Amino acid sequence: MSGFDDSRSGATGALKDNQREHYMIEVQGLRKHFGPVVAVRDISFSVGRGEVLGFLGPNGAGKSTTMRMITGYLSPDDGTVSIAGKAFEDDPLAAKRRIGYLPEGAPLYGDMTPLGFLRFIGSVRGLDDAAKKRRIDEVVGQVNLEPVMHRPIETLSKGFKRRVGLAQALLHDPEVLILDEPTDGLDPNQKHEVRNLIRSMAADKVVVLSTHILEEVDAVCTRALIIANGEVLADGTPQSLVSRSTTHNAVTLVLGSAESAKIETTLSNVAGVAKVEILELGAENSRLRVFPAEGQRIAAAISSAVHHAGWIVEELHVEAGELDEVFRQITTAGAQH
Repeated sequence: MSGFDDSRSGATGALKDNQREHYMIEVQGLRKHFGPVVAVRDISFSVGRGEVLGFLGPNGAGKSTTMRMITGYLSPDDGTVSIAGKAFEDDPLAAKRRIGYLPEGAPLYGDMTPLGFLRFIGSVRGLDDAAKKRRIDEVVGQVNLEPVMHRPIETLSKGFKRRVGLAQALLHDPEVLILDEPTDGLDPNQKHEVRNLIRSMAADKVVVLSTHILEEVDAVCTRALIIANGEVLADGTPQSLVSRSTTHNAVTLVLGSAESAKIETTLSNVAGVAKVEILELGAENSRLRVFPAEGQRIAAAISSAVHHAGWIVEELHVEAGELDEVFRQITTAGAQH
């Protein structure tokens, strides 16, 4: 594995026994070929209860293929998957009982109503009539399906179909949730509701979700795993990944009338500054960004230098960093690797 790793992942074989007991998902050396195409190559990671793992990667990176292997929907060419200590190769049904899966596209029976479909799924999952009714009522409320429960699924909007798919994944109250693009097709309000739902369930479950929406990682995930070309390139908290951005701890300033050349010279000489970039020059003010060397904190030193120079500060804030920039850096480097 190349790239960044904050040692929260890696080959499960290297873990001590008391560490492994805490993992609900253990993936070791997964590989998958489709003819001459290598979709997944030697992916290993572990996920513990309470974690929300975001699976990130460009189209064709191997995200959906990996998730299908984790759920037992697709058999790997090599490698192993264990769910709550149950290996698919030893006891696939025991592993699958622990999983709720929302696949890409959420395939549904279009001629069924959501109510009929959820009753069917409840029967498949082995719920008795009382448990089935109770859980249907609960998940319908969780994902706000009440308005369409008696309409044919084929007549529903993409957003409602996605929510029906999410409801079936939740129906048997699984310990492990595997969600492939869970907010695909939802409007901003619906996305907010689903993200809140994921956060509310995360404490006593394991959630793995694939997404191409980077703001979703910040909003929901406790950990992010970036893959490209079928291999893991980075694994860490969203904050640790963002800290790799060139704008992490950069200081953006809007200063009242001052000569740009003087600004650049003065601020470039502040300890810890890597470079100064003028973003906008106006008749009345200048907007600029000061980049730190190696991500160090420079805001106090910049503020002191500006005050000493006697410049009027109209705006000053510290940048957190940009996950999309880090994503591009990692996946582009991975493509060249």
